[in-house]
Amino acid sequence: MSSHPTDFQGSVVDAVRAAIEAAVPDSKAEVTGGGGHFQIVVTSTTFAGKGTLANHKLVLGSIAHLMKGDTAPVHAVDSLVTRVPAAG
Repeated sequence: MSSHPTDFQGSVVDAVRAAIEAAVPDSKAEVTGGGGHFQIVVTSTTFAGKGTLANHKLVLGSIAHLMKGDTAPVHAVDSLVTRVPAAG
């Protein structure tokens, strides 16, 4: 895991998860990683009928504030997966 300097206080993983779940209706976000690099899996009915690019824009837009500046707590999203929950 790489090191990335940040002045962010608290859990970055929790902050990323909370931001996504607040912005994407009916979502569950799984966030792993650290050192500025994160892997994200988001499941939501909101993604139904939308393309990958639209889904990724929605998720990345929700955490844009955590990616701004030289000491931002999120330096990179190494993996982003968006899913629609299984029916049933």
